[in-house]
Amino acid sequence: MKTLKLAVLAVLFVAASCTDKKNADATSSAAKVVAENVSTPKKETVANGYQVGDMVKDFSLKNVDGKMVSMNSFKDAKGFILTFTCNTCPYSVAYEDRLIELDKKYASKGYPVIAINPNSPEARPDDSFEKMQVRAKEKGFTFPYMLDEGQKIYPVFGATRTPHMYVIAKTDKGYQVKYIGAIDDNYKDAEAVSKRYVEDAVDALLAGKEVEVKTTKAIGCSIKV
Repeated sequence: MKTLKLAVLAVLFVAASCTDKKNADATSSAAKVVAENVSTPKKETVANGYQVGDMVKDFSLKNVDGKMVSMNSFKDAKGFILTFTCNTCPYSVAYEDRLIELDKKYASKGYPVIAINPNSPEARPDDSFEKMQVRAKEKGFTFPYMLDEGQKIYPVFGATRTPHMYVIAKTDKGYQVKYIGAIDDNYKDAEAVSKRYVEDAVDALLAGKEVEVKTTKAIGCSIKV
């Protein structure tokens, strides 16, 4: 009888230990996901598309004002802060005000913001050209907001998220990618940002220096096709 009781206790102890381990593993895993996807973007290499150092081909897309816009449209630009963004992704919406601030800060210095919506309107009706016009007016966008009609441009860049940032410099050889990734390290709270990846990249280029952090992981929604 005593032996039976001991065996039962041993089984219960093992079961409790396994449960505790599973809970601990789940908590650890969840914490890891949050840390990777929100707090500290990791370096990321896009398998297909432009890499840092690659030369960028110009494009021509329709802006919300109905005019066609290309990088060559900006004759006095030293480069660009190019973002793939949209109306519907909460990450993109969270960054709208910061994009406006980036344009206000750097457009006059030669690095204007250019925004491209890569989502298919068929997959996301609220990302239609008409809805883009409404959103741009509501927010008072100070930069071009263009539709990647037919979704031909974002695959060339290798963009996978909204938002997905590219800092591009105009060089003697043409337009060259200098940074790819996230805007900063805290999409939830602009006041809590500690690392401003895009700003640091542009500041370095304006100062004639090498960009230190060249790639980070873009944090946002997957592009809808």
